[in-house]
Amino acid sequence: MNAQPHRPEKTILRALAGEKQGVPPIWMMRQAGRYLPEYRATRAQAGDFLSLCYNSDLAAEVTLQPIRRYGFDAAILFADILLVPQALGADLWFVTGEGPRLSTITDQAGFDRLKPVEAIHDTLNPVYETVRILSRELPREPTLIGFAGAPWTVATYMIAGRGTRDQGPAHALMAENPAVFDALMARLTEGTIEYLSAQITAGAEVVKLFDSWAGSLKGAAFQRYALEPARAIIAALKSRHPGVPIIAFPREAGDNYIGFARATGADCVALDNSVSADWAAEKVQVDGCVQGNLAPHHMVTGGPDLVAETRRIVQAFSGGPHIFNLVHGITPAADPDNVARMIEAVRG
Repeated sequence: MNAQPHRPEKTILRALAGEKQGVPPIWMMRQAGRYLPEYRATRAQAGDFLSLCYNSDLAAEVTLQPIRRYGFDAAILFADILLVPQALGADLWFVTGEGPRLSTITDQAGFDRLKPVEAIHDTLNPVYETVRILSRELPREPTLIGFAGAPWTVATYMIAGRGTRDQGPAHALMAENPAVFDALMARLTEGTIEYLSAQITAGAEVVKLFDSWAGSLKGAAFQRYALEPARAIIAALKSRHPGVPIIAFPREAGDNYIGFARATGADCVALDNSVSADWAAEKVQVDGCVQGNLAPHHMVTGGPDLVAETRRIVQAFSGGPHIFNLVHGITPAADPDNVARMIEAVRG
């Protein structure tokens, strides 16, 4: 008798292995966040956002809060994509109501001030400790997801010193000083590999690569600065950690979603709502698992539209492996009760 192939027990891992399930597993980007009163209380205890990120016990606590409240199928590590540039030597701080600020990299001298990749772990060790705590304390059923920002998205913040509407400063440096831009992308690619590898070693069962600004890359630039870094990162992680699934999120990639999983080796592609679920089922899900793609405003407005749209997405992706999620992070104005309604619509 031939041995049967091993089937993962956890629903997220089953989806990432390509299994179609009657009820898709569900989690939310930024599910530990300001919409939850328990998160706000813990953040106040930490003092500020970065202190919360680097306090392993409190970061683990806020990661666990939405699991206790909702019973999601996955917990995603509480951290921030800009911890890597900080670990490389960039100054990082957060302005209340406005978001992150960083010292900028705009020339060779600025790049030369960055630390070597092997130095990042000195700063990021508390994040790995958070993962270790979660791997011990998380209930048996949810999957533990680690994450990092993709090199292009992180580079846009490092070059501009903040988030920008069109990522114009990064596009300008790409055109005007490609040697510095390419060097920064290479450093970030290597650093992201090391960071995610350390998360996996600490206990992450899945990792996700967030390229939130991939949509501003067009044509050959998308291939070179979104697809190719993702391919390199995924290949390196698969070599070091065979069998660990990887979710890629090239946000607002449009037609570039087609074939992205095949080209990069990703086990799942997360989708925004610039593409419809029906289109993605036909064009993207044919290559494997997809994740998404409910608009976050439904978590604010709720009502019959929330239930109808949730069920429509579940139905559209019912022919293949699917992880239900939002198209991006839940917003602070979301009503926690609407999250419960969404979960009921998925599972009911």
